Amino acid sequence: MRVTIFSTFDTFGGASIAASRLHQALGRHGVQSRMLVQDKKGKAPEVYSVANNWVQQKIALARFAADRYQFAFYEKSKAVRFVFSQAQIGIDVTSEAVVRDAEVFHLHWVNFGFLSVKSLTQLSKLNRPFVWTLHDMWAFTGGCHYSGTCESYQQSCGNCEHFLKKPSADDLSHQVWLRKKALFDQMDLTLVACSEWLAEKARQSSLLQGKKVISIPNPIDTKLFYPQAKTEARQQLNLAQDKQYILFAAMKISDARKGFQYFEKAIQHLITQNPSLKDSVELLVMGQAQEADFVNIPCKVNVLGRLSDLSKIATTYAAADVFVIPSLEENLPNTIMEAMACGTPVVGFETGGIPEMIEHLQTGYVAKAPSAEDLANGIVHILQHPNYEGLCKQARSKVESEYAEAVVAKRYETLYQSLL
Repeated sequence: MRVTIFSTFDTFGGASIAASRLHQALGRHGVQSRMLVQDKKGKAPEVYSVANNWVQQKIALARFAADRYQFAFYEKSKAVRFVFSQAQIGIDVTSEAVVRDAEVFHLHWVNFGFLSVKSLTQLSKLNRPFVWTLHDMWAFTGGCHYSGTCESYQQSCGNCEHFLKKPSADDLSHQVWLRKKALFDQMDLTLVACSEWLAEKARQSSLLQGKKVISIPNPIDTKLFYPQAKTEARQQLNLAQDKQYILFAAMKISDARKGFQYFEKAIQHLITQNPSLKDSVELLVMGQAQEADFVNIPCKVNVLGRLSDLSKIATTYAAADVFVIPSLEENLPNTIMEAMACGTPVVGFETGGIPEMIEHLQTGYVAKAPSAEDLANGIVHILQHPNYEGLCKQARSKVESEYAEAVVAKRYETLYQSLL
């Protein structure tokens, strides 16, 4: 069985990492998987790029810039520039060998100048079944990646006040909706959401009426992300052994959807209500952040920076006592899966697919959204839990039973076979 996975990136961002992990999982479990990307940074085998030389790389960069510049004429503000895609600029990939040879086309996140609606139309003429794994809402909206409180995608979009400076019945969001409608009408398309939350959103979309929508989670390599003794993990990171560590992953804390303001308030509330923790608790921060971002945090902050070594990332999860994700809108975060695979309980809000991952009081704590106080309650619940080791074991068990490579690869293999 020959499957080609399409993704704009192979290692940048949660969606591309999930796509790459699926590619590797399929290959390890008997499916001939190849991956076609616009921007290749990793070294995984059977991953091909449409930009194989300096000139093609510059052209790909120009497509990305043109894609964003084009939307600048419509955007409500710069704050929404990277969260709405009209998909008018892309590349024809139908002549690529890994495309011609494939029996199944498997789409992931393909925006930013890689596959436009026209590109997908060209692919559809090759008469292959399509699987589209949804990492956000873009496939079934008029352009936004997350709609927030807007439910216009259930009709035909238009009057887009959240993202467009001149909303109207026939605005850009409605025009994109029309182009997608014409595309989907001619595609043999099955949608896979990584969470049941996103699957239900997709089923409500007017664009996907009559299309099959199922839910299959992302896979994780449980041999790479595994429980380690905290004493050893902390020794590797030069951390104190007598502290309790709260781990936070900072991708883009300026993004309101990531909820950093609630995390900040939660730590403030935590220390105020539990003064004894001020000297016994420290933060671990990995990702795109600087110490200046945490000046209002009333305890010591250890900024590790952006980590690229997966073994070091796994060690960081293992070193922490609890991982906190304050996002207000998420699908199926890789970070939760990684933390739990390393045996670290997680605290997050009751939003998106997060409650499907964290079993409340069993593998972590699901806080009421957007309550910073309840987020703090969750952190205390984990740090002071009388059977902390039990929580850790249950977190690991959840990942092994639902997210392990063999489990997820088998579900996709069954889906591919049903389409062929």
